[in-house]
Amino acid sequence: MRTLQDKVIIVTGASSGIGLASARQFGSEGAKVVMAARSYDKLLELAPSVAPPERVLCVRCDVSQEADCRALVEATVARFGRIDILVNNAGLSMRAMFKDLDLKVIRTLMDVNFWGTVHCTKFALPYLLETKGSVVGVISVAGLSALPARTGYSASKYAIRGFLDAIRMEHLKDGLNVLVFAPGYISSNVRKAALTADGSPQGDTPLDEGRLMSAEECAKRLSRALRRRRSQVILSLLGRATVHAHYLVPRLLDKWTYSYVSREPGSPFK
Repeated sequence: MRTLQDKVIIVTGASSGIGLASARQFGSEGAKVVMAARSYDKLLELAPSVAPPERVLCVRCDVSQEADCRALVEATVARFGRIDILVNNAGLSMRAMFKDLDLKVIRTLMDVNFWGTVHCTKFALPYLLETKGSVVGVISVAGLSALPARTGYSASKYAIRGFLDAIRMEHLKDGLNVLVFAPGYISSNVRKAALTADGSPQGDTPLDEGRLMSAEECAKRLSRALRRRRSQVILSLLGRATVHAHYLVPRLLDKWTYSYVSREPGSPFK
C-alpha cells in the first residue's frame, strides 16, 4: 500500500493523544477518517482539523460496550461503504502497587483496552477481510516487557498482543494485515488520566512530557507502518533495547526497570 488516499480508517480514542494525531495524519494523506470516542461534542469540535466534512465521520463510542462498537462499524459502512483500516487505540493506564489496588481498576482497564479491541475487531473483521485491510492494536512496550505499578495496564496490553497475534495466524491466507504497534513513552494525556489505587484519575504526569516523542511523530510512524503493511513496530531505541533485554537478561532488566520507576516523582514504591 503506497498511499492512504481514500482509505476508510476507523480510529478509536480519537479525541486526544495518539488517536487524534493519527486521525489528523490520515486525514492529511487523503483518507476518510472515522473518529470514535466517548465525547461526541469534543469529536465534532476537532473534526475540522482532521479532514473536510465529506471525509470525516464522528461517532460516539465507549469501546467497553459491545453495542457501541457494533454501532460504530455499522455507521462507518453506512457512510462510506467499506472499512480498510481499524486502529484500536482507545485505552487507559494506571499507576499503583497491586497490593494497594482496588480490583475494579484492573477490570476497567481490561474492559477498555482488551475488550475494546476485541469488540471493534469482531464487528469490523468481515469488512476488513473484504478489502484485505489492516487491523491495528496500539499496545505499548509495557505489552512486551512489563512495568511495575502498572499491573493492569501491562496485563491488558499483553492480552491485546496475544489476541492480535492469533488473529494474524488465523487469517494468514486471507490477505488481512495485523499490526501490533508498540510506542514507548509518548507525550499525551494518558498519564494524567491514569487511574490510581482507588480508581480515581492521577491528574498529573510523573514524566517530563516535553522530552518525550510527540504524538504527531508517533502518528507518522504508524502511517508508514500501515503503508508498508508491517506486522509489528516497536518505537524508539529504548523500547527496542528493553524488549531485547527482556529476553536476553531478564533479571537485570527487572532491576533496571524497578530503579527507573522508583525514581519517578510520587512513585508508588516510596
